[in-house]
Amino acid sequence: MNKFKLLFVSLVLLAGVSFGQETNIGVKAGVSIPNLSGSDDNVLTKNYKSRKAVTFGGFVEFGINDNVSIQPELNYSGQGGIRNGVQPITRPIPGLPPLPPGQYLFGEFDNTAKLNYLEVPVLVKYKFGSTGKTRFFVNGGVFYGYLLNAKTITKGSSTIYVDETKTPLLLPPLGTPIPPVSFDAETDILNDVNRNNFGLTGGGGLLIPHGKRNNLIIDVRVSRGLRYIQKDTVANGESRTGNFVVSFGYVFGVKD
Repeated sequence: MNKFKLLFVSLVLLAGVSFGQETNIGVKAGVSIPNLSGSDDNVLTKNYKSRKAVTFGGFVEFGINDNVSIQPELNYSGQGGIRNGVQPITRPIPGLPPLPPGQYLFGEFDNTAKLNYLEVPVLVKYKFGSTGKTRFFVNGGVFYGYLLNAKTITKGSSTIYVDETKTPLLLPPLGTPIPPVSFDAETDILNDVNRNNFGLTGGGGLLIPHGKRNNLIIDVRVSRGLRYIQKDTVANGESRTGNFVVSFGYVFGVKD
């Protein structure tokens, strides 16, 4: 509820500013398909795939002329990624001594990283065609993101391996593999991740007239974070956020 209150108040304040042309206020929601991109040379950051998340928010559009406008937004954006299969174990394993920094044992399990941001994009939008008709638009700009929460969710059980090729870790004196270890856990990683993020975003979509001054909107967009999310890039690797978003919404014309 507090997120919606903050969104509403911010949009009302933004709507009080005018460029002397058409002003619109809108809301939208949709599906985000985020991914974490990292170096393939680092076992901590490679092989992440996309996950599905929700996104929603609002915006104010200040017209400069009939085609060009400035559009600040306030959005809740799900980021993160999924890595399933053989991967490094980053938590202590009961009964085994800790390894030196930079060395890892491996297990085969499912791992989902969930990072949720409050993002503030500022876009320049160009609309083709004329007012009152279905219009195609493109937009692009920058965004600032503030991390609200971050966690990893791991599931599954696995024996322990000494490398990515699944060479088992053997117990002396008989050389037997370690019995499967459970990796079912939910871990808060907020203290390991930078709270502030920024990057580039852009895309396009359609405005479909609905009434005299209002429009339905279809918005397709991609974004790319420019800052590494890890605080300690030496110990935890280097990853950046990014996502593909499809959202649907409604635009209210509040000033001609």
